Amino acid sequence: MNSTHEVFNQPAPLADYNLFETNRPLRDALKFNAPALQLGPLQELGATAGSAEMQTHARLANTHTPELHTHDRFGRRIDEVEFHPSYHALMKAAVGAGLHGTPWTGTSASPHVLRAAGFMLFTELEPSILCPISMSYAVTPALRSNAAVYADWGPKLASLRYDPALKSFKDKPGVTMGMGMTEKQGGSDVRANTTRAARDGSDAWGERYAITGHKWFFSAPMCDAFLVLAQAEAGLSCFFLPRVLPDGSRNAIHIQRLKDKLGNKANASSEVEFHGASAWLVGEEGRGIPQILEMGTMTRLDCALGTSGLMRQALGIAINHASQRNAFGKPLIEQPLMKNVLADLALESEASTALAIRLARAFDHPDDEHERLMARLLTPVAKFWICKRGSHFAQEAMECLGGNGYVEEGGEGVMTRIYREMPLNSIWEGAGNIMALDLLRGLRKGDAVAALAKELAPARGQHAALDRMADALPARIEAMASEVEARRLAQDVALAVQASLLAQTAPPAVVGAFCASRLGGDWGNAFGTLGAGTDFDSIIQRAQPR
Repeated sequence: MNSTHEVFNQPAPLADYNLFETNRPLRDALKFNAPALQLGPLQELGATAGSAEMQTHARLANTHTPELHTHDRFGRRIDEVEFHPSYHALMKAAVGAGLHGTPWTGTSASPHVLRAAGFMLFTELEPSILCPISMSYAVTPALRSNAAVYADWGPKLASLRYDPALKSFKDKPGVTMGMGMTEKQGGSDVRANTTRAARDGSDAWGERYAITGHKWFFSAPMCDAFLVLAQAEAGLSCFFLPRVLPDGSRNAIHIQRLKDKLGNKANASSEVEFHGASAWLVGEEGRGIPQILEMGTMTRLDCALGTSGLMRQALGIAINHASQRNAFGKPLIEQPLMKNVLADLALESEASTALAIRLARAFDHPDDEHERLMARLLTPVAKFWICKRGSHFAQEAMECLGGNGYVEEGGEGVMTRIYREMPLNSIWEGAGNIMALDLLRGLRKGDAVAALAKELAPARGQHAALDRMADALPARIEAMASEVEARRLAQDVALAVQASLLAQTAPPAVVGAFCASRLGGDWGNAFGTLGAGTDFDSIIQRAQPR
C-alpha cells in the first residue's frame, strides 16, 4: 500500500526508567521520616518496576483475567482459579521485594516505611495483584493471637519466595494469606454476619471449629489461608481457615463465582460458601471486631499508599506526554493552562505521598504514645482523603492525554487501568463514611487535640492559611457532637497535616501553592485552577518522571 501520511508528534512511552531515583517527593519524604533508611532496595525495585518488561506483565495479567474451575474434567470438585503466567511473575516480584509480611520480622531501622515506599513503587505498574500482598501484611500481627498457628505460618508469611501451588504449607517455601469478612446482608456492618462457627474439638493449633456460611467478597481465593469472621457461642469471632488442611486434604471452601469488577481485573475476587470448613480460633471468642480493626488499619494504610502510587504514575504519564506533544505551535507543557493543570496535579501527588509515608512511620514506633495516637487518627484520615482525591486526579491526568488517554492499548494504556482502579481503594476496607466515623472514634481516645497540635507545631509560621486552620481545629474537634460534619473534619485534618509535612520537606514553591489553594481558598472547584502567582515551572520540574 502507498503511504498516506507520516506518523509524527507522538510521545515516546514512559518506560525503562527508575521510578525511585526520579521521584523527588518520595525521596524527600523518606529522608524526613526515616533518615537512616538504606535506599539500595528501593533503587533496585524502582528499576524493576519501571521496566518495560514489568509493564508488559501488568498489562497481560489484566488482559488475560483469572478463570475459575470449580470441577476437574472428571467431575471432582477442585475450586481453583487459573492465572496468566504474568500474574505469577508479578507476584514473585512483589514477594521477592518484601512487600508482604516482612516488616514484622525485618531488621531495617524503619521496616514499615521501607515496605510502604516499595508498595508505592510497585503500585505504579497498576498490576492489580497487590490485594493478597496487602492482606498477607495485614494478617501477620493478628495471627500472633494463636501462637501455635503463628509458629508454623509466621516465618513463611515473611519468606521472600513465592509458590503458587495449592498444597500443604509444610511443602511450601512461602505462603500468602487473605481475609474473609463481609457478607451479603451486612457489608461493612460485620456484626450482621450470619456465618456460624461450631466447636469441633481441639488439636495442636488449638480450638477447632466447623464454619458454615458464606462470604460475599473473598478476594484472592488462591491464598494459602484466610482469617475469617463467624458467629460463635460468645459472638463474632476470628478464625484461621487454611485452603489445604494439615493432613493434605482440601478444606470445604467452595468458590461460587468470580466478581466481574470495574477494574482490578488481574485479582480474583470471589464469592464463596463454607460447608463445615475447618478453622481454628484466633484470639478470644467474641473478640472478632478488635481483630478485624487491627487488620483493617494495615490494609487502610495500603489503600492510601496504593492511591498515592497510582497518582504518581498518572502524573508521570501526563508530564511525559505534555513534554513531547506539540499543540498550537509549542509543546503542551509550555501552554499556560496545561501548566496550571500539571502543577496542580503535582501538588496533590506530593501531598498524598507525604501523608502516606508519614502514616507508615507511625507503625515503626508502636511504643511511642504520640505515634500510636497519630496512627489512630491518620489512618482513617489518609484513607478517606487520599482515596477520595484519586478518582478526580486520574480523570484529570487522563484528560491531559486527550483521546489517547481513553484508549486501552499502547504505553499510555495504563492510564485507563489507573482510572478504573482508583475507586476501589476508596471503597475497599471501609468507604468514606466508615472512615469519617472511625476518625470520630479515634478522637475520643487519648488526648487527640494535643497530639494533633504537636504534629502541626513544627510548621507554625510557615503560611498564614495553615496557621489559621491549625488554630481552628481544636475547637472544631471539641465541638464535634454530630456525625454530619465528620467528613468535612476528616478532609481538613488531612489538609492541615499535608500542609505541615510539605512545609518541612518541600520547596517554597510547593508549600506556598498548596497552602494558598487548599487552605487559603485561592482555588477553583477543579484541578488547574491555581492562582496566577503560582511558580508553575518549579513545581512541574520537581515532578518530572525522568
